[in-house]
Amino acid sequence: MSERHTAGDAPQPHEHEEDLERLLLEGVSSQQPEQAPPSYPREEGSSTSAGGETGRTSERDGAEAEDEEETETTQPGEGDLQGALALFAEAAQDMATAGLELNLGRHFACVDYCNQVAEKAAQAVSLLLFGRRSPYNHDLRALGERVGAPAEILHDMEALTPFHPETFYADTPPEEADEVISASEANDHVQRARRVLRWARGRIFTSA
Repeated sequence: MSERHTAGDAPQPHEHEEDLERLLLEGVSSQQPEQAPPSYPREEGSSTSAGGETGRTSERDGAEAEDEEETETTQPGEGDLQGALALFAEAAQDMATAGLELNLGRHFACVDYCNQVAEKAAQAVSLLLFGRRSPYNHDLRALGERVGAPAEILHDMEALTPFHPETFYADTPPEEADEVISASEANDHVQRARRVLRWARGRIFTSA
């Protein structure tokens, strides 16, 4: 993904950051579907989401949390930059899909993808900091706290937490999901997800 340089023509740090970001986001844009995928509820633990794209991270992370000491999840370890970049790219792709779903009026699919964006962005930072994904039980704020997200980002992540399907469908029938969430509300959540993604981008690309 990056080109080797000699000591005499090494790029400036900000140029390297912009180059990495451009490669990731342009690659994501070129993979966008020409037509909207069908929207349907996902089965819990499935690797695909309502739009047919790459879905959520494995649910085993939540179970493994019970077997790990709290100090193990908060102490910095050997980071995984390549893993962080790859997962950030997935989050960026989900962000683009969320915008597509919003334009099509599929409001729950939109906010579901926003929930995934926040999760993957935070887990990308976890890979950068600890070399592994952090335990996760659908509480985005708790996940954000584990990876040191600032207060305003924690607020956004908390607002996106209810839109994990397991949580949302507990009180709302799938056929009513798009009616419960207005276009304005969905757009607000898109903005929240974008802020989380920008925060993660700043953490990851300054380390690249």
